[in-house]
Amino acid sequence: MSKALRPSDGAVWTDGIAAVHQHVAHGMITVRADLNTAPIKAAITSATGVAIPAKLSIETGADAALCWMSPDELLVLCDADQAGAVTKQLQEALAQHHALVANMSDARVIFSVSGAQARDVVSKLVPVDLSPDTFKPGMLRRTRLAQVAAGLWMPDDDTICVLCFRSVSEYAHTILKQAAQAGSSVFRR
Repeated sequence: MSKALRPSDGAVWTDGIAAVHQHVAHGMITVRADLNTAPIKAAITSATGVAIPAKLSIETGADAALCWMSPDELLVLCDADQAGAVTKQLQEALAQHHALVANMSDARVIFSVSGAQARDVVSKLVPVDLSPDTFKPGMLRRTRLAQVAAGLWMPDDDTICVLCFRSVSEYAHTILKQAAQAGSSVFRR
């Protein structure tokens, strides 16, 4: 894998109503399989140390996280340096099953929007109800971030992680910063 970085990789922007941070690297592995099959669930959990998430959620373990992406797809998040080893481990664990395991680490990026107004910032860009009663830590949504496909989850009450394709990362970074500009609060605080 190449290590080419865009100028925004690793950037932290804090000049507005929320901080926008582009994470430099994450291991991201796509797993496609029948997630209702007990042996497949056991193999994935054994390989990652994380329980299979419920629909529209994310489960986090000590060294990895599993994101529900669709009824037959998970996204495994892990340390970038471990992505190759975790991919191999999953491929071996699922070798006897109809499954696909692919290291997609170079294809996607993760941003985090943090601060007391993180929900307001991301709400400007997605057709998802992000109110505290509706969207809580541990939940995951696949949606659109303005004009691009994205995934969202909250590791805590004041942070929203945004997953998108690397090919649109500069666009995503720009619109997240615009939505977080100083003085752009939706509600008076």
